[in-house]
Amino acid sequence: MSRLKGKIAFVTGAGGGIGRAICERFLFEGARVVATDIDVGAASAAVTGGGDRALALPVDAGDGEQVREAMARAVETFGALNVLCNVAGGSSMQDDRVTEAPEEEFWRVIRLDLFGTFLACKYGIPELVKAGGGSVVNLTSIGAIIALPNWDCYTAAKGGVAALTRSMAAGYSADNVRVNAIAPGVILTPRVAARERIGRVKELADRHMLGLGVPEDVAHMAVYLASDEARIVTGQVLSVDSGVSIN
Repeated sequence: MSRLKGKIAFVTGAGGGIGRAICERFLFEGARVVATDIDVGAASAAVTGGGDRALALPVDAGDGEQVREAMARAVETFGALNVLCNVAGGSSMQDDRVTEAPEEEFWRVIRLDLFGTFLACKYGIPELVKAGGGSVVNLTSIGAIIALPNWDCYTAAKGGVAALTRSMAAGYSADNVRVNAIAPGVILTPRVAARERIGRVKELADRHMLGLGVPEDVAHMAVYLASDEARIVTGQVLSVDSGVSIN
């Protein structure tokens, strides 16, 4: 397939279930892929078989200097940047209602999910502009769309990602940079599968009308948003949630 042929994509959080599926799908569709993760071994595994079309780098998504250096390395290696896909993030079972949630959990998820997205865009969007435009694909959550009781840290961060997506879409449209977000429901990554039967996770999972999603479901949407097929789609938060946001 060649829906992304000629495009160079930078993917954060590449070592997780969704990030890996996106890297694999981007490579399948013809892109060159820079896979970044705090665990460089997991990032490397995400682009196995990519050959000279793949580069894996160790990056802490919340460290501005590491992100900046990784962007520079990506452009040095492949010559440009056309797609920025921000996957790094994740909730934890330490999350809770605002009155019970630990302060350190709030700052952990804000740093990783929201500040990490901010940093990747801060250093990545200028490269998209230099290349004549491109696509930013952020990962938010259905928690940015519907109420998720007892996940107040995570929903604050993901709500911020959704708001940032819309404001950047408006701010960079003149530079031919599209900015969209994907809002997954419960996706059966290995980490989520380990929690599936925990009360609040199971309650949410049971609301998915078409069954739970798998990482490839999110990757398909990421390919669409990264491709020229979505050339006039911007500022959107697109749900991949098995209908839970309307149920």
